[in-house]
Amino acid sequence: MAFAMTVVMPSSAQDLLANQAPIDRKMRAIDSIRLQQMLESQSAQQSAAAQLYDDWNNMYTHKETTLPDSFLIDLRGFAMPSPSRIITSNFGARWGRQHKGLDIKLNTGDTIYAAFSGKVRIVRYEPKGYGKYVVIRHDNGLETIYGHMSKHLCAENQEVRAGQPIGLGGSTGRSTGSHLHFETRLCGTALNPALMFDFYNQDVVGDSYMFRKATYNQESIVATRLRGVGGQGGNDNTDYAQLAQQEQQKPQAKAQTKSNKRSANNSRQQASYHKVQRGETLSAIARKHGTSVNALCRLNRITTRSTIKPGQILRYN
Repeated sequence: MAFAMTVVMPSSAQDLLANQAPIDRKMRAIDSIRLQQMLESQSAQQSAAAQLYDDWNNMYTHKETTLPDSFLIDLRGFAMPSPSRIITSNFGARWGRQHKGLDIKLNTGDTIYAAFSGKVRIVRYEPKGYGKYVVIRHDNGLETIYGHMSKHLCAENQEVRAGQPIGLGGSTGRSTGSHLHFETRLCGTALNPALMFDFYNQDVVGDSYMFRKATYNQESIVATRLRGVGGQGGNDNTDYAQLAQQEQQKPQAKAQTKSNKRSANNSRQQASYHKVQRGETLSAIARKHGTSVNALCRLNRITTRSTIKPGQILRYN
């Protein structure tokens, strides 16, 4: 006959195990957090930002470094910095100086959000410029700047997620009314946010944007036309290369038109005339100026039988 043995543990041992269980769960949670932190740190080290930037500092708002000839910017995991759809000022020349971002209409106190996940590099107040502003460096290689805030909601060196509140709208600094001044920079160089963000449709232009130094300026013009003041937005199928080529051809076409006009003007300016003297004939005038009677007739809309009179003006070239 087989006997089953049952071990009865003292109540003190059972209490010890019961107390140990939550400690084990807590340790496992701590290990998971540490693992997650390690993975995030490793991901950051391998990010696009790590390839582009050699240092991290809280001193320079934007310091231009070597800009790659081309660079793929990942736009996935984005958040619109503001729910406002209204752009009040475009990127580019304005009031005799370069406007390095887009101005988005909002009210004082409206929430401003981080466009992508990243790390806050600067939180500062600049009375004659950005006012209260924030600079965030993102893993995709971009740095975004948010200017003229009424209040900061983040701190330097803080990790933030896309869509996390980082400040409130306002009109601090060099500003004439409440708005968000929004910049996107690559290696310190300002890029037109309209190349990536479609505020009218509250979306990005696609999963990514390929920056090309050679065609960037033309692409920026196209993006402003599509998504700037009064623009209705583009879509994921926008062929920037083709549109940029068309923009590039416009100055050439204008130059050709101007050249044609100059040639026509030169032709008119080079036209020469003869004043008919008493007793002169078409043949004599033609021989004198090295042309033919038929050419004289064609230029002056006359025939070989036409009578010419003293004092009459004839064009001979």
